[in-house]
Amino acid sequence: MSTAGNRFIGRTVCWLVLAAVLVSAGNAVARYAFKLSSNAWLELQWYLIAAVFLLCAGYTLLKQQHVRIDILYSRFSRRTQLKIDIFGTVFFLMPISLLLVYLSWPVFVEAFRSGEVSGNTGGLPLWWARLLVPIGFTLLSLQGVSELIKRVAILRGDIPDEADQSPPAVAALNPNEGPAK
Repeated sequence: MSTAGNRFIGRTVCWLVLAAVLVSAGNAVARYAFKLSSNAWLELQWYLIAAVFLLCAGYTLLKQQHVRIDILYSRFSRRTQLKIDIFGTVFFLMPISLLLVYLSWPVFVEAFRSGEVSGNTGGLPLWWARLLVPIGFTLLSLQGVSELIKRVAILRGDIPDEADQSPPAVAALNPNEGPAK
């Protein structure tokens, strides 16, 4: 569920970048061409970018596009890399992600219950932006569990390591390279 869910959410939510660009451009045109200004449009742009960042964190982990210190990591054997991934997931990713879910949920609930609105004139309600934090870190935690299971299975030899396989297009171009049959 977490991998498929994060894949769907990542591919869907990335369209919010386009929405943010259109909102930003529309707001700029309205401000400079028509002398109209709206804090709500500016805040919507921020909320859309926050949604992309938070909701796509799990997708980023799924695609192995997260920040890593490659200068060191790339020098290790694949087995050591897998052990580093497991250690980092268990002792850093999971505790921090779950702590952020735990701490952010009451903040969202209070904002929703109170009807909290931005302090800016014409600002937007804050509850839905605050909801992005626990949802985003829940998705990241679920993907973290999925990645942890995969890394352990690879170390045990239960599943093949996708990182050691050539992409199909490369394998088709180089039929002599690739796994022995």
